[in-house]
Amino acid sequence: MKLWGNFVGYQLAWFITVIAAGRGMAWPGVLAALIFVAWQLAVSTHAGADIKLIVVSLVLGALIDGLASAAGWLDYAAPSPALPPHGAPVWILALWVSFAMTLNHALAYLRGRLLLSLVFGGVGAPLAYLGAARGWQAVTFTSPPWHAVVWIGLGWAVAMPVLANLAARLQRPARLPHAEAS
Repeated sequence: MKLWGNFVGYQLAWFITVIAAGRGMAWPGVLAALIFVAWQLAVSTHAGADIKLIVVSLVLGALIDGLASAAGWLDYAAPSPALPPHGAPVWILALWVSFAMTLNHALAYLRGRLLLSLVFGGVGAPLAYLGAARGWQAVTFTSPPWHAVVWIGLGWAVAMPVLANLAARLQRPARLPHAEAS
């Protein structure tokens, strides 16, 4: 049941964030994402691992979406506030943080699966961005749009295996050093 709660909670946070951003409002989505993350951390048996994934995901999001914004490949409907200024808007970073909360839960099957996570990120992310663009106008792909699609695909094709591998590493039990014979 916790798995389904994680999946449905993330989807709700995603839709609220994207729909609000499409209407020029960043804060409803940030609030929805924060509620989802707080709830998931409260019920998580891997809260420490989840927090580490959040930090890494936030950095990756700032890089991938920040560079897409700085390069002019993506225009966000709710562009401010952004981190850093003129970088990734806070609502998209909130989505990255929310996404991190799925890696030890709904998307745990990707942990340690390099090729599957690469394909998942490289194909799934551009489709999600295109859905946000076409369905809710939360983001606009500037001309030529393939620059942004390729960048998002490549960025997520790298980010997803990094995050999935980190999630797998954080879930391994700590190894105890072998006692030395005297």
